[in-house]
Amino acid sequence: MNVLWTSQEADRATGGASTLPWQATGVSIDSRQVVEGDLFIALKGPNHDGHAFVDTALAAGAAAAMVERAYAARCPDRPLIGVDDSTAGLEALGRAARARCPARVAAVTGSVGKTGTKEMLALALGRQGLTHASKGNLNNHYGAPLSLARLPREADFAVFELGMNHAGEIEPLSRMVRPHAAIITTVEAVHLEFFAEETGIADAKAEIFAGIEPGGAALINADNRHADRLAARAAEAGVARILRFGMADAAEIRLLSYTPDAAGSQIEVDCLGHRFAYRLGAPGRHWAQNSLGVLGMVAALGADPVAAGEALADIRPPQGRGAQDFLALAEGGGLTLIDESYNASPPAVRAAIAVLGASAPGPGGRRVLVLGDMLELGRDGAAIHAALAPDIQGAAIDLVFASGPLSKHLYDALPAAIRAAHAPDSATLAPLVAAELKSGDLVCVKGSLGSRMKTVVAAIRDRAGGGR
Repeated sequence: MNVLWTSQEADRATGGASTLPWQATGVSIDSRQVVEGDLFIALKGPNHDGHAFVDTALAAGAAAAMVERAYAARCPDRPLIGVDDSTAGLEALGRAARARCPARVAAVTGSVGKTGTKEMLALALGRQGLTHASKGNLNNHYGAPLSLARLPREADFAVFELGMNHAGEIEPLSRMVRPHAAIITTVEAVHLEFFAEETGIADAKAEIFAGIEPGGAALINADNRHADRLAARAAEAGVARILRFGMADAAEIRLLSYTPDAAGSQIEVDCLGHRFAYRLGAPGRHWAQNSLGVLGMVAALGADPVAAGEALADIRPPQGRGAQDFLALAEGGGLTLIDESYNASPPAVRAAIAVLGASAPGPGGRRVLVLGDMLELGRDGAAIHAALAPDIQGAAIDLVFASGPLSKHLYDALPAAIRAAHAPDSATLAPLVAAELKSGDLVCVKGSLGSRMKTVVAAIRDRAGGGR
């Protein structure tokens, strides 16, 4: 692997002092995920102090550890870089990595669809040059600088996901990333616990425009009710090029036709005046909508949107975000699991319901929805859950399992014929779901991360012996 950081480079970037010379091929902030050659950064968080895990990281093969100066002074014979503050040191590494790399940089945010859009961009750009992208959902005040610090100096493109729960969180991340193009996938009623109204969410997402490089572009969902507000915020931030994507006539990247099937969709688009068709390998209209934004981002970064469209035939939803697995059952046959367990919000749940409704179960099987609570919805959480009942009935779903106090309101709003079971938590619900499933079933599991719906996914996999 190529050297990512030397002790001399890290010292210059952070103002730190290394005890011994070292070279690192990666960067980690979690001692459990350290691989040989990493620089381990000992962060001090609200629950853990990374300095307690320096020995573990070095034993796992870390090339060095970034620690506070007092710690480094006590261990001069170990490969350490002493800094005033390790969090600030991580941010300094991220800024230095961005400054030394000539890559064209993309930034992604939105109420839903961030990670999927990031993955589509990484795939599409990766076919046209060396591309670096945030792993998983590393999108917060730790994840964004960590992703930057991992940026190879020789990259042609880079894609960063930026997230938030509160106003004021995205702007400093965007100014650190300094994107040449930034996209807001959509603005929806997510995190309402922390915002008085949706316009506040829109303004918080629009903070991503603050860091756009001169001459850069902002990509906005033309079909979102806040599109004009977002465009105004981009203009106020000095963004000269504002592009819209969607079905609206005003969209520069406009959907002309959409033909869905169980495995994806066939799409025809007008992208900046050029018409072409492409295959999208992920099912659901929400994936199709965001793929339009991806094409616009690719064009804004100076790459080929037609080639990007060709690449999108190979996109697959990530685990926890719509991945579909066929699980063979010991007694014969099998079932299909749609794993949407990573997170949930009203628009994301409606999108998952639509995909489930548009997909056919196997012979003798049923469409089964397992839903955990959607969190951070504020005082209207109960009503928001209950309002999903018409979507479920319209999608011809056969059985619904629900977990948590908020989902009970939805469960009670459903016809008795499709109510399978409700439980106070996912651990109690999981064995009930596993016991009910049979060959041919198509089951979708979704809920906010705090609802721990991965417990249900694990129980379903155990029911099938973990097989695919």
